[in-house]
Amino acid sequence: MYYTALISRYNRNMQRVPLAERMRPTTLDEVIGQTHLLGHKEILRRIVKNGEPVSLILWGPPGSGKTTLARIIAQEVNAECIEISAVTSGKKDVERIIEHARQNWNLQLRTILFVDEIHRFNKAQQDAFLPHVESGLITLIGATTENPSFEVITPLLSRTRVLVLQPHTKSELIAILKKAVIAEKAKTRVSDDALDYIAELAGGDARVALGNLELALGMAKKVTVETVKTAAQKKLPGYDKKGDMHYNVISAFIKSMRGSDVDAALYYLARMIDAGEDPKFIARRMVIFASEDIGLAGNGALGLALNAFQAVERIGMPESSYILFHVAAALAKSEKSRRTTEAMGRAQSLARKFSDAAVPLHIRNAPTNLMKDLGYGKDYKWTADFKHEKGFLPEELRGETIF
Repeated sequence: MYYTALISRYNRNMQRVPLAERMRPTTLDEVIGQTHLLGHKEILRRIVKNGEPVSLILWGPPGSGKTTLARIIAQEVNAECIEISAVTSGKKDVERIIEHARQNWNLQLRTILFVDEIHRFNKAQQDAFLPHVESGLITLIGATTENPSFEVITPLLSRTRVLVLQPHTKSELIAILKKAVIAEKAKTRVSDDALDYIAELAGGDARVALGNLELALGMAKKVTVETVKTAAQKKLPGYDKKGDMHYNVISAFIKSMRGSDVDAALYYLARMIDAGEDPKFIARRMVIFASEDIGLAGNGALGLALNAFQAVERIGMPESSYILFHVAAALAKSEKSRRTTEAMGRAQSLARKFSDAAVPLHIRNAPTNLMKDLGYGKDYKWTADFKHEKGFLPEELRGETIF
C-alpha cells in the first residue's frame, strides 16, 4: 500500500513538470540537431569519448539545447554538475561552489560549473572564475544568448572554447514534437498540420514548440491548427533590439541594399518593423547609406533618405512604414558608387600621417600687409575654378591623388 501511494505521488509530481523538461535528452544520441557539434568526429562527441571535460562557452539562441548539452557532458564524463544562473547568483554563491569543488577535488571527483546567462555577470564576477579554471579545480561551461566577444571578458574567452549552437530547423522541431506526442500517448490527438504550424511558430526554439504543444493538448481532445493558434496567440519575433540579432538584421538590411537585392532588403526591413525597431534608427541608417554607398552615382539619394528621416519623425508609426519601404526600395535599386567613401578613407589617412603639414603660403589668408609681404596669398585670384600653378596641397603631399 505504501509503495502504491509513493508511485502515485511520483506520477502526480511528474505531471507538474513542464513537457519541455520531461522531454529533455539525457544522452548525446537522443539530441536532435546541432550535428555540427555532435557528429561522429565533432568536438562535443570527442570530449565525451575522451572522458575529459573542457571549459566551454555555449553561444546560441533560446531553446537550442545549451543546458541540455552541459548536463549530458557532465553525466558522460562522471562529473558533478552544479548549475547557477548569473541572474540570481552572486559572489557568495560562487565562493560556496568553489569550496565544494575543493572537497570534490580531494575525493578525486570532477566538478563542472554550469553558468546560465554568463553574460549577466560583470567583469569582476567573471574574473573570479579565472584562477579556478586555470588550475583545473572547476570546468566552466557558460551559456549565453549574447555574442561572447562583447559580453565575456577576454581572459576567460582565452581559457574556454566558444561553441556556436544554431536554432533548430523546422524539420528538427517536427521530429522533437513527434517524440513528445508519442511520449504523451497523444499520437491520434494531434494532426500533422498542427505539428507543422507549431514548428513554424517556434522560430527555432524547442522549448517554445514543446510549450505550445503542451498547452494545445490541455485545451482540446483533438489538436488542430486552430487549437494551436488559440494556444500560441502570437509568435514573438526572433529579434532583440539590444542584442546580437539586432546587429545581424540591420547588417543584412544594409548589405542587401548595397547588393541591389530589393527583395532581401524589404524582407529584413519588415522583420525590424515587426519586432518594434525604432523607425528613426532605420531611417538614420538609410541616410548614411545614401552617402556611403550611393554617393555620386545618385546625388538625389541623400535628399530622399533625409526626407524619409524627417517624415518618419513627424508622422510616426504605423504610417511611416510606407515611407521606409518606399525609400529602402529606391536605395536598393539605385546605382552604387563608393568613390567618395574611399576618398574619405584616403583623405583621413593622409590627414593623420601629415597632421602638421604647413598650409602653402599662396593659399593662406592675408588680412594684413605684413602677411602679404611674407607671401601669404601670393598670386591667388578670387575667381571661379582658379587653379594655382603650385596647387593647393601641402608640399609633402604634392602629387597625391585622393579622389
